[in-house]
Amino acid sequence: MIEIAAKNASDLRSQSEGLAAGFPALLARAQQMAATMSIGAHGRRRAGQGEEFWQYRPAADGDPAHTIDWRRSAQSDQQFVRQMEWQSAQSVNFWIDPGAAMDFASVDGADTKAERAQTLGLALAILLSKGGERVGLMQNPEPPKQGEVQIGRLALSLAMATNAPDYAVPPNKLLPTGSQAVFLSDFLGDWDAMLVALSKAADQNVRGCLVQILDPQELSFPFKGRTIFQSMQGSVKFETLRANALRDEYLDKLARRSDSLRALARETGWQYHRHVTDTPAQSALLWLYGALDAGARA
Repeated sequence: MIEIAAKNASDLRSQSEGLAAGFPALLARAQQMAATMSIGAHGRRRAGQGEEFWQYRPAADGDPAHTIDWRRSAQSDQQFVRQMEWQSAQSVNFWIDPGAAMDFASVDGADTKAERAQTLGLALAILLSKGGERVGLMQNPEPPKQGEVQIGRLALSLAMATNAPDYAVPPNKLLPTGSQAVFLSDFLGDWDAMLVALSKAADQNVRGCLVQILDPQELSFPFKGRTIFQSMQGSVKFETLRANALRDEYLDKLARRSDSLRALARETGWQYHRHVTDTPAQSALLWLYGALDAGARA
């Protein structure tokens, strides 16, 4: 039994090391992208909100002792932090689609949609953190934090994401009122499930950005003749002898999906942007930073 347990532990360690192998490269790409931006990272504190209390939240590693509300903490076995509204206004939660469909790239050596989404999200988090903002991932239970240690945590969490279905939806997480959110995805999965998830986020009085990341082949649909279409996880498979006959219907559905995202953003006060992986990532990063800044001042 001891030998079996030791072997299992060794296998788990090897798997974890393999999953984390992409962590340094992702962090380096994001840092390099953030370094190319000459936008002058700065916080977005708004006057008149610094003294307004709005909620308690569980204390987390890194919270200074003076922020703990000992009276509230004495009512339970857990310590609580008294969170002020300016803290939520400086918090940005990211959902970077972990779905297997995001691992697609039509050209060998080009960025997959996942690589572009992760690099963009992490580069933006670096810029925001340098400006004093708190950043976090929606799939993690911890509240957003700032600093280099937090950036490292985000990069490691993104690099180790695995075993996802073909299409994912944002988790149902309580977001601080007045905070912001950034969703990076191809948004090509089940629309009803995505609509529910996005609407829940917007209903929490949270402003944000929807960035639809697509591969150029998904926009051009260059297929002709006999073609087999298969999802990354193999859950969907379709074979046709006349792929070119599907082009107009496919492009129409893609256009309607993009229009639906624009309409949703317009109705909720969010902002929508489409980014294609064969275009410079810096342009999307600049748009994102400007969109968040505009949202904070709205």
